[in-house]
Amino acid sequence: MLKLTTTSLCLLSCLTTVPVWAQGQAQEMPAMQVTAPRLERELYATPAAVSTIEREDIAQGQQRARIDESLVRVPGVFVQNRDNFAQGQRIAIRGFGARAPFGVRGITVMVDGIPYTLPDGQAQLDAIDLDSAERIEVIRGPSSVLYGNAAGGVIDITTADGRSDPGSSVRAEVGSDGYRKAVVQTGGDHGDWSHHVSLSALNVDGYREQSATEKYLLNAKLRRELGNGRALTAIINLLENPRSEDAGALTAGEVATGRHQAAPNALALDAGQNVDQQLLGLQYEDLSAGPGEFYLKGFIAQRDFEQQLPFVGDSRLGYQRDYVGGSAEYHHEVSVGSLPLNYIVGVDVARQDDDRFRNNVNSQGVVGEQVAKETQTATSTGIFTQGDLALSEQVTLSLGARFDRVELEIDDRYLDDGDQSGEQTFNEWSGSAGLSYRYRPQHQAYLNTGTAFETPTFAEFANPAGGGFNPSVSPQKAWNREVGLRGYIEPLAMDYDLALFSVRVRDELVPFDDGGRTFYQNAGDTDRDGIELALGWQLANQWRLDSALTLARYEFDKFSTPAERFDGNRIPGLPEQTWVNQLTWQGLDERFATLETQYVGDMVADNANETEIDSYWLVNLRAGDGWQLGSGTRLSAYVGVRNLLDEEHFANVRLNGTFGRFYEPAPGRSVYGGVEVSF
Repeated sequence: MLKLTTTSLCLLSCLTTVPVWAQGQAQEMPAMQVTAPRLERELYATPAAVSTIEREDIAQGQQRARIDESLVRVPGVFVQNRDNFAQGQRIAIRGFGARAPFGVRGITVMVDGIPYTLPDGQAQLDAIDLDSAERIEVIRGPSSVLYGNAAGGVIDITTADGRSDPGSSVRAEVGSDGYRKAVVQTGGDHGDWSHHVSLSALNVDGYREQSATEKYLLNAKLRRELGNGRALTAIINLLENPRSEDAGALTAGEVATGRHQAAPNALALDAGQNVDQQLLGLQYEDLSAGPGEFYLKGFIAQRDFEQQLPFVGDSRLGYQRDYVGGSAEYHHEVSVGSLPLNYIVGVDVARQDDDRFRNNVNSQGVVGEQVAKETQTATSTGIFTQGDLALSEQVTLSLGARFDRVELEIDDRYLDDGDQSGEQTFNEWSGSAGLSYRYRPQHQAYLNTGTAFETPTFAEFANPAGGGFNPSVSPQKAWNREVGLRGYIEPLAMDYDLALFSVRVRDELVPFDDGGRTFYQNAGDTDRDGIELALGWQLANQWRLDSALTLARYEFDKFSTPAERFDGNRIPGLPEQTWVNQLTWQGLDERFATLETQYVGDMVADNANETEIDSYWLVNLRAGDGWQLGSGTRLSAYVGVRNLLDEEHFANVRLNGTFGRFYEPAPGRSVYGGVEVSF
């Protein structure tokens, strides 16, 4: 059963009177457009749970070093591991992605139309430049009909191109635990040309031993208007991450003796990673391609990666990756009888080639013999269509279909244990149907249903018995259903977004540990049911309250191993209640202050539900101001305090940890501050 607190019941009960409040003639607000669902629509005509985060919310008083800062106010989204740059942040949307021991699984991440999610379903976030981010859209539910494999949810980020906010800036930040960051940006437009360039350097010593990082990031866009609605955009993204250390997970006993310490093997083996990545994208748009619009996008990326994991054995690994892909879309509006139909047809293609190796490492950290060498190749091709049929001025029917072919191949070049080469091919159909009812100009009700699929990544196909593919692992399938209400209540100056969802997943992929390495198995069936509520209330001209509440149930329906049964157990790594509140005072000009509270409910760390992680409250505070220094020059300054009450909690929980190593402690109270000169 869902657990509803008194406060959350009060919040939900407010919405029962929305239709009554909406009956007055409200002043219509400017229409908000969303593009993450690929078919551009007004938000109030979109039959899906979509959240948007604008630049002010991304940037104001924020470090912009980790994506959880921006996503914290999105219901249904839970982010862990903000302090371990080697492992990367773990994102879960309605439970999808929770199984990842590091990085992102099961969620599509798009940046400027380029998929950061690979054909095999994994994604990295380390090259996302939040300093350039203009907007983030989040689809809070399975979306394979839009993006194919690994689309349990979608995070779509758009960065600046210089047209909307021309000028230059220099920013410097310092903070607790040796935090240092510098950012230089410039952008603008001149005639048919526009550009934006952002260069940042990040250095962090870390709260724990063996947790330092050093990272440099360049993100640049150059756009050329070609006339008649046509434009060409080039994107360059360069990442150099020479060192990110990995402090590893602790046992409960080690946590009790010192939260700052690293796991013994993490220190002895100097656990961590280094990354070097380059990406180039080229995009063409023609807004007058016959009677419709045509978009063509292509990209190429290379990534060199090497990592030392915090255990003795085959723990030194790395790869050289080539990643290429592209997409073509055509948007058009026609009439079906007397009814307008807005539709899109398109194709996505992508290919990744990873040359991978793995070596043994002894207890002194000496790298020994090679135990694996192989080339992993993943190719994905997707053909899709989606359409909105306006049945009336108020009612819109949305339908979509997609076919995907995903091919995974391993070419084994370490033959001492035999040839473990192999290939897997998956042909998958996805579909969706939705209905939107805009019963008032600023109020909408919707419902939708859709299917999604998720192939195991190459890492999840790893075979505990040796090389090649694990023959017992197969893709998981999901069926999503949701109903929702969203709107703006003019008399109260309040916007609301309420969604009820139910997801059934077949052959859920779950991790287990074997000798320090993580492997995967299909868990049978799981159930995910919940309520998501987001409220924004302009209390007065200078005061605003934003709140995001998630109440959910994530559990195994059918899951057993030869030794144990887990039917009815909670899925590990997921709190079933989260509640975030932000009270913001906006003074004259740039003066502001924001008080933020975060509640994260309890969770379990293993399939057996024997290891429980306590709930916790966090309080964060940030404030800033700005001054005009001269003609066209401004100085801004801000400070922030994270975990103001010095609450002990865990930044990450390693699922089904070996030898009781579940816990990665989070920092206590930490402070940061920054100054920015813009001109």
